[in-house]
Amino acid sequence: MNPMRASSPHIYQFKPLNIGRFVVWSLYALVLAVVPLLFTSSLSHTMLSQMGIAIIVCLSYNMLLGQGGMLSFGHAVYSGMGSFLAIHTLNLVSGGLPLPVSLTPIVGGIAAMLVAVVLGWVTTKKAGTTFAMITLGVGELVWAMSLMFPEFFGGEGGVSGNRIAGGKPFGISFGPQIELYYLIAIYTFVCTGLMFAFTRTPLGRMLNAVRDNPERVEFVGYDTQRVRYIAFIIAAFFAGISGGLAALNFEIVTSEVVSGYRSGAYLLFTFLGGATFFFGPILGAILMVLAFVLLSELTKAWLLYLGLIFTLMVMFAPGGFASLVMMNLRVASFGKLKPMLGKYLILAVTGLVALVGAAAMVEMVYHLQLNQALGPQLTFMGVALNAKSVSSWLGSCVILMVGLGAFEITRRRFAQQWSSAQEFIELELKRRESL
Repeated sequence: MNPMRASSPHIYQFKPLNIGRFVVWSLYALVLAVVPLLFTSSLSHTMLSQMGIAIIVCLSYNMLLGQGGMLSFGHAVYSGMGSFLAIHTLNLVSGGLPLPVSLTPIVGGIAAMLVAVVLGWVTTKKAGTTFAMITLGVGELVWAMSLMFPEFFGGEGGVSGNRIAGGKPFGISFGPQIELYYLIAIYTFVCTGLMFAFTRTPLGRMLNAVRDNPERVEFVGYDTQRVRYIAFIIAAFFAGISGGLAALNFEIVTSEVVSGYRSGAYLLFTFLGGATFFFGPILGAILMVLAFVLLSELTKAWLLYLGLIFTLMVMFAPGGFASLVMMNLRVASFGKLKPMLGKYLILAVTGLVALVGAAAMVEMVYHLQLNQALGPQLTFMGVALNAKSVSSWLGSCVILMVGLGAFEITRRRFAQQWSSAQEFIELELKRRESL
């Protein structure tokens, strides 16, 4: 078998962006620049910073999952190693190393890339389920090592640093959160652009081919393992950059950043956003921060709600939220969305009613299990409930059943109308092709 033709100069060429993409990228940059001016609280700036970091790591994970078909359970190893090397570099800068703080994420990216060079060659030897199991084993190995070598990983307390270190060009110290946000925004925009450009290269196209039909790729003379290996290293580099930015943002790195829990979060939210579309992980990253920061503060049962959402998405929208957006844009382009807006509204209302009923029962169960010392009384959405009262349980059950019934009736009617719209679109496309 011939090796992959990496020496061919055309394999790394980039295709130029068209006008439509230029407008989209300009709007993307504008949003990154303006959004902290609209949401001015410190909590908002912190969440926006975390969203930028999450966008980079979810997009890097999607280079493996969506573009290469590689289901990884250990992607946090590379973002985490980037965090550790970045925080150690930050401490060296505090000790006199002449390196701008703004470049420490690059150090994290290079460190993660070097780790991927070592581990990736073994990891990408196989594809499919075997690849997933190897990444799971590597992830658990690194997480165990993080507790065994406190000199580097800091033990249970982790490694802390101070981002207000070194020189301060133009008076920028990165102490205020807004200054750090704009640094993260610049990295987010550049990394997003580079990862999108990668998808347009012949190497990126070859990665898609390896995902879809590896036998044919090998037949035409390419080494599928080497294609996966190079993509794995590139994905690790961007994951390391996100880890370096996280180290600057939190100024502390613990063993949790290389845990399987963190890798699972990347997988979960990349899937929810939509792994088959480039912008899907961006939606997933935003949802991840909202879930971890806001939803976790609103309820102790937030992981249960997250699991239910994931289950429903797998059942009804396996393409993620991005697929829903793209399907509706396609229907709207043929003028068939407006007649369905009413049913969309009814679906949303009835689904919300069912959710309220189910959430009320979940909250009462959690209250009985975790807050018995506070008594049976609790407040849910401004309504007083008694977790030990039959009337509270009966009322919640009635709300749930009414909402589910109305939702199912509306869904069936909507499905018929949706099928008719899809048939019209297919016929219209065939007619246009015949002209």
